Amino acid sequence: MTTANTLLMHTGLVSVTFRQLTPREIITLVADAGLHGLEWGGDVHVPHGDLGRAAEVGRMTVDAGLKVAGYGSYYRLGASPQAGLAFSTVLETAVALGAPLIRIWAGDEGSAVITPAKRDAVLRDAEAVAAAAARHGVRVCCEFHGGTLTDTPESAAAFYQAVRHPALAAGWQPRPDWPPETNDAVLRGLLPRLAEIHVFHWLPGAVRQPLADGRADWRRYVDIVRHGAAAPPWLLLEFAVGDSVQQFQADAATLRQLLDDGDPASG
Repeated sequence: MTTANTLLMHTGLVSVTFRQLTPREIITLVADAGLHGLEWGGDVHVPHGDLGRAAEVGRMTVDAGLKVAGYGSYYRLGASPQAGLAFSTVLETAVALGAPLIRIWAGDEGSAVITPAKRDAVLRDAEAVAAAAARHGVRVCCEFHGGTLTDTPESAAAFYQAVRHPALAAGWQPRPDWPPETNDAVLRGLLPRLAEIHVFHWLPGAVRQPLADGRADWRRYVDIVRHGAAAPPWLLLEFAVGDSVQQFQADAATLRQLLDDGDPASG
């Protein structure tokens, strides 16, 4: 396995952190914070099917010297088509945006309650959307999230074991209600497919905290990725305390420092 190079471990922001701001305002924030790019959300900033808006936001991002990290589509495998959202629409929008990665969810039910038939539908859709994305040089990335088939370490492992398409990648974020050793183990298990990490620090009960308060945990997570990832993932900030721009700026500085601390080439 190739060791991830921290110089290539890009940092960015999930745009839905600031749904109230315009794309241009968000681009300015990210550039000023010294980050590398953005994952644009499909609910507000780059709506599904609005190809003109997608192309415009993509151009603005690149013109500012930033990268499009991905498209946060909120497409749910095995469920969104029935709700009226076709993956073809999501994919067209991502291509217009210039996104190399589409964030999706592994269904709309947790692993403890989903029926075998519904699980099979999620797996079939996962294979189908990965194949469709691959034809356009795009990957899909399942968020590690409650209420989906990636809601436990065991279910996530089974999901990725069942869907072998190389265009299916994994996302990860810490679960504040889990002990550190469990979060570490899940992260290690996803390393072969890891494409993005959502960076935030919460206390149990989803109580947002400054990223600096979780510095010890995040140093450990970065070290796990640095020494084990097949390819360097995006590290994307999300969930600033109080939706505060000032807190985002502080979190961005913390994230940059976390990478610099362990990178001998940055000193």
